[in-house]
Amino acid sequence: MAVRAKKRFGQHWLRDEQILNHIVAAAAVSEGDRILEIGPGTGLLTRRLVPYAKQVIAVEIDRNLCRKLRDEFKGCSHFHLIEGDYLSLDLEQAFAAQCADPIGPLGQTASPVQPMPSSVLPEWTPPNKVVANIPYYITGPILENLLGRISQPNPHPFESIVLLVQKEVGDRICATAGTKAFGALSVRVQYLADCELVCPVPAKAFSPPPKIDSAVVKLKPRPFVPPAHHPKRLETLVKVGFATKRKMLRNNLKSLVDRDRLTTLLETLGINPQARPEELDVQQWVALSDK
Repeated sequence: MAVRAKKRFGQHWLRDEQILNHIVAAAAVSEGDRILEIGPGTGLLTRRLVPYAKQVIAVEIDRNLCRKLRDEFKGCSHFHLIEGDYLSLDLEQAFAAQCADPIGPLGQTASPVQPMPSSVLPEWTPPNKVVANIPYYITGPILENLLGRISQPNPHPFESIVLLVQKEVGDRICATAGTKAFGALSVRVQYLADCELVCPVPAKAFSPPPKIDSAVVKLKPRPFVPPAHHPKRLETLVKVGFATKRKMLRNNLKSLVDRDRLTTLLETLGINPQARPEELDVQQWVALSDK
């Protein structure tokens, strides 16, 4: 069944076999893994995950694609498809509803499936890994949903998160301090996870091709050591501090900290008082927020 990409869902389907293999390798899927796949699309990546994982829970918003995926994987007992917007779902409740009624809101599939009696429904175990080809326009909310915030990390962190994102976003996530790409997003994500740029993905690798290049990134959530004593203060400092990257940090933060006091704090931490926000690494941002 041919399915056309829909602009309103930001659909661009990855077709490049080599990059699909890079994603699977980065995810390091083993037989005990429960994978959350956000946006399975036409199932090209799903087909590579299902044979190796203990369970694949795929969340797809497009009804036509759900029909196709249900038909293709109807005989696979460890594949569970949830139709809906990932950002608005309670995943555990959606999983239970899908298991109880595999047909879901569509009302019919190419091969009708009988609902399972409650006594034999699979037990819910949260996914331990994430693989996602997400629409670029919801990258920020997806990252926050998966990782949490500096002041409120995800209480049930994933072992790893492999995402296909806009190249510029991937560069910012993995940037090192002192580089042009390093910014508020870099600090927020790197405080919550180790970040790796797996590979670039040219626009021609997709159908239809987007107007920009992409990248595969791998995140491994972990506590930051040493943690910020005042994580909410750190969030505020990062937000305000990067409001204008070309200005010196002490000018950006003057609404929060007296300029002379901030100069003294920076000197105490061994930071040039004329430093710009991108020159401070994550550890230095944490140290500044602790003062």
